[in-house]
Amino acid sequence: MSSFSSAGTDPTTDRLVLRTWSADELAAVLDGTHRAHWAEDFPADGDRVIADFITGHPDALHMYGHRLVVERDTGLVVGSIGLFWPPTDGAVEMGYGIVPSRRGRGYASEATRALAEFALTAPGVHTVHAQVELANPASVRVLEKAGLRRWSSDADTARYRITAADVTLR
Repeated sequence: MSSFSSAGTDPTTDRLVLRTWSADELAAVLDGTHRAHWAEDFPADGDRVIADFITGHPDALHMYGHRLVVERDTGLVVGSIGLFWPPTDGAVEMGYGIVPSRRGRGYASEATRALAEFALTAPGVHTVHAQVELANPASVRVLEKAGLRRWSSDADTARYRITAADVTLR
């Protein structure tokens, strides 16, 4: 799996850069305008939901907020990923999505691992968590491959987390 670097404020892996949304990109997603630097199937429905959320919560664009997933080789935006800030008792929730044309390449796990490790560098953050519907086994695999561990579940949902201690043990 790719190594993570946080030089500057954009978490970067061998294949991806996780960069903040621009105001123009938010507007384009919301008004349905396609940009040349986007994969042909970006934005997906989840990206539209996130763009709408960010528009209503502009503080979501801070250093530990929501980001676009960009392929380093092509420069194309292929998804989005984010932390739902602020943390609660040292824990912050994460969500992610990769467009269908780029699924199956390990991008979601790679981006999830990089953003989780980046979040764990934030003052006072010791845990990153995500929840997934058990009916979505691909998303379960994303979290497991990213190094998150299942810590609870019910009939429909599993909750995964990674702690600063987990990253230190790698």
